[in-house]
Amino acid sequence: MKKYVPLIAFALAVVLPFAGFSTYIMHMLILVLMWTTIGMSWNLLGGYCGQVSFGHAAYFGVGAYTAGILYSKLGVSPWWGIPFSIIIVGIFAFILGFIVLRLRGPFFALATLASGEVMRITAENLVDFTGGSLGIMIQERTWVEKIWYYYIILVITAASFFLVKKLIESKLGYYFVAIREDQDAAESLGINTTLYKTIALCLSGALTGIAGAFYTNYMGYIDPNVVFALHDISIITIMIVMVGGVATYWGPFVGAIIMVFLAEFIRSIPGLGTAHQTLFGILLIVMIIFLPNGIVGDFPKLRRLLGMGRTSP
Repeated sequence: MKKYVPLIAFALAVVLPFAGFSTYIMHMLILVLMWTTIGMSWNLLGGYCGQVSFGHAAYFGVGAYTAGILYSKLGVSPWWGIPFSIIIVGIFAFILGFIVLRLRGPFFALATLASGEVMRITAENLVDFTGGSLGIMIQERTWVEKIWYYYIILVITAASFFLVKKLIESKLGYYFVAIREDQDAAESLGINTTLYKTIALCLSGALTGIAGAFYTNYMGYIDPNVVFALHDISIITIMIVMVGGVATYWGPFVGAIIMVFLAEFIRSIPGLGTAHQTLFGILLIVMIIFLPNGIVGDFPKLRRLLGMGRTSP
């Protein structure tokens, strides 16, 4: 029965829009699915392979600008940015990996953090190519109704879920976990750690790039301070996985639901609209203290904390 849970969840997600949700709720659901995809991509690299990245805004932004530049410079539909972002972001991640994967631990994390900032500054200064701080606007929107965007991101999220699941349950996934647990021991066993870390980075970057290309089509406008934002992309991605559960299949989905709706709830409270970053930091501290493996990873512990566990007669 457990193996059918993803299919059941997908079927429920397909019929969900027929519940008659408002445009606002549909927007929130689209954001949840988009962030789930980004969270799963980070989890592949940081959760399963142990390479904690603070630079996923770089992949998201490159994917977003792939779609935007195809439209603004070549007159091509920005939807082509989704398949093209796989190639462009994959190449970008491979080149970046050649540099940063020589580092370990905090040095790797800092190098990835710098990569996102470098791309933001680059995009701001390549005015003739990226539009600079003015960004790129998609003037011809494909659809007005949210439902079509919902189904597109649903397909992307479902495909990402099954891809990550198949990878982790394959020999490649075992190599990733071996590298995470002890890279030196993995190398002593004959595992080419550099090769497999590069594979994980390219796959993670490509999935994030797809989400970025979708964001361009959905929002209709991008600029460097939005798509390359350290906090609003890179840090939120990590928080989604930390809250939901690192190295779990459903953790990014649970984390995305909590973070998206919590952020919107905080912004709706007068006087707290700009304090959401501080509150997110407090939430992260609480999670690390009480549920270090996230809600999904520590679900049995969470049940006991809430008094939902079985009691002996």
